[in-house]
Amino acid sequence: MTEALAERHRKQFVARLNRDWRFVGSMAQQPPEGDWRNWLLIGGRGSGKTRAGSEWVHLIASHGEHSELRIALVAETLGDAREVMIDGVSGICRVARFRRPEFEPSRRRLIWPNGAMAQIFSSEDPESLRGPQFHFAWSDELAKWRYAQETWDMLQFGLRLGDKPRQLVTTTPRPIPLLKALIEDPASRTVRMRTTDNASNLSPGFIDAMMKRYGGTRLGRQELDGEIIAQRDDALWKLADLEAIFDPAPPPPLARIVVAVDPPAGSGEGSCCGIVVAGIGIDGTFRVLADCSAEGATPAGWARAVVAAFRRFEADRVVAEVNQGGEMVSATLRSIDANLPISMVRASRGKFTRAEPVAAVYEQGRVRHAGRFQKLEEQMTDFGPDGLSSRKSPDRLDALVWALTALAMETMAEPRVRGI
Repeated sequence: MTEALAERHRKQFVARLNRDWRFVGSMAQQPPEGDWRNWLLIGGRGSGKTRAGSEWVHLIASHGEHSELRIALVAETLGDAREVMIDGVSGICRVARFRRPEFEPSRRRLIWPNGAMAQIFSSEDPESLRGPQFHFAWSDELAKWRYAQETWDMLQFGLRLGDKPRQLVTTTPRPIPLLKALIEDPASRTVRMRTTDNASNLSPGFIDAMMKRYGGTRLGRQELDGEIIAQRDDALWKLADLEAIFDPAPPPPLARIVVAVDPPAGSGEGSCCGIVVAGIGIDGTFRVLADCSAEGATPAGWARAVVAAFRRFEADRVVAEVNQGGEMVSATLRSIDANLPISMVRASRGKFTRAEPVAAVYEQGRVRHAGRFQKLEEQMTDFGPDGLSSRKSPDRLDALVWALTALAMETMAEPRVRGI
C-alpha cells in the first residue's frame, strides 16, 4: 500500500469516527450499562441532553434493514416535540447522518427507511397515549409537563412491546414528586450533566454570563448544575400545594380583574418588571390568570407589556407599586395609554409581612392558577423571611401579592359583578 493511499484510509477512518456518536459523545451521553428500564438524564440548560436523546433514538431506530420498531416521543407540547426533539438544532432530523427519517407532520410521526416509526405526543393530552404501544420512549423536559403524572402513567401502559422496553427521560430538574419517584426506582439509572460540561459547544461567553448572574443561587444550581433543589422549610409556599391548585378550566364569572405591576429599579440585562394578572370570582375565589412579567425591558417596553395585558384580559384597573420611581411609574404607563385606570400603591411594610396574608389565602384554598407559571412558582417556593435565596428582588411574587391584596380590598369596598 502506498503512503498516499494509507493516508487517505486513515483520514476516512477518522472521518467515520467523527460521525460515530459512540466516539463523539461524552460518557454521560451514552446509554448506561446493565439492566435498566428508565434512563434519567438530568442536566442543566445546554448540557447536551437533547443531543443524547436524539442520538439514542436514531441509533435504535435505524438499526437493521427491516424494522417494526415503535417509539414514543413525548414533550410538554406538540410544538416542543417538533421544534426541539425533531427539527431542533440537536433534534433527530438534524443529527441523523445516515438513514435519515422523514417527518410526516399531518400524522405526527417520523418514519425511517427501514420502517421504524416514532410518534409524537403532548403532555397536554395524556389520553392520546391511550391505545398506541411501543418498544421504546423518549420523554423530554418531564419536570415541566402540564399533566406529568397522568401522561407518564398512560405512557407506561403503552410501553409493552419487545423483550425489554426501555425509556429515556431528559430534563432540567424541578422537585416534582414524579421525578423524585423515578430517581428512587430500582429500575432507573440516573446520570447528571452540568451546563459547564458542554461549554465547548455553547456560544462564547455564555457560561461566564450565566455564572455571573446565577452562580451560587438556587436557580443556578438547578438550571446550570442540574441539581434537584429541596424546597425551603421556611418558604411561604410549597410546590405540591401550587400543583394542586392548577385549574386550566375556563374561570367562572369574575367580579374584578386587575393587572399588578412591580417596576424594576433599573432596566436592561438582569432587570425584571413583575406583571401579574388576577381576578376574583363572584364566589370569592381568586384566579391568577397570567404572569406577563417583562425581563430586560426598557421602561417603555414594560409599560407596553402592562397595557397589552390590561387590554387582553379586559381588566378593570392597573395596580402599580411606586416605591421605585414614584410618579414616573404612572407617567410611563400613561405615555402608552393616557386613559389607563391606575391605582398607585406604596409599600410601608416588608415584603415578607405583605406576603403572609396572601399565603394564608392560598392555605384556605381560595386561590386557583389558570396556568403553570414556572418562574413565578420558583419565587413563591423560594421566598422566606429573608427573601429569596439569591437575594434578588422577588419581582413576580411582589406583583402577585399586590394583585391579590388589591382584589381583596376592592371587592370588600365595592362588591359587584363585572358588567352589572
